[in-house]
Amino acid sequence: MNAPPCPESTVLTDAAITLRPWRSEDAAAMYEAVRESMASLAAWLPWCHADYGLADAQARMQACREGWAQGELFAFAVLDTDGRLQGSAGLSQINRLHRSANAGYWLRASAQGRGWAPRALAQVARFGFEQLGLIRIEVVAEPGNLASRRTAERAGARFETIARNKIWSRDRAADAAVYSLVPSDLPSP
Repeated sequence: MNAPPCPESTVLTDAAITLRPWRSEDAAAMYEAVRESMASLAAWLPWCHADYGLADAQARMQACREGWAQGELFAFAVLDTDGRLQGSAGLSQINRLHRSANAGYWLRASAQGRGWAPRALAQVARFGFEQLGLIRIEVVAEPGNLASRRTAERAGARFETIARNKIWSRDRAADAAVYSLVPSDLPSP
């Protein structure tokens, strides 16, 4: 695997969205986006709960900085063309031996349905392949999370299986739909 690039110089962009590493000053915007999106996110993301507060967002900003420095988490704020925070996308569970990672993403409720999530996933995957030297990126979602599954498919990921007891969610083992992206799945920029 390649050494991760400096977060301050890493910006991923296309005509509709820009992704950049999270910054400390993003905590309030993240808090606002999560609170707006509680109904659509809480069913699938255990960290998104009724008591989610600004301190949770601040802790996430710190975890993102530390994760990037350690080469374990490459999390990006997803911004629209006006620079407003619309969500998050990133790579985690980095497996250096097998040059693979998991991709995750979410968008605030008012940004959903605009095609930004597949774009963000494709940008994060391209970053993983080109900057980190990964050869495989997985998207793992609970089978009923149809929005996340559609996003994976629209970004070019291939459905592989429903894996039994693939994830630990809400204090229980749960099955998960597994999708994969490899470098040849992404169109040329």
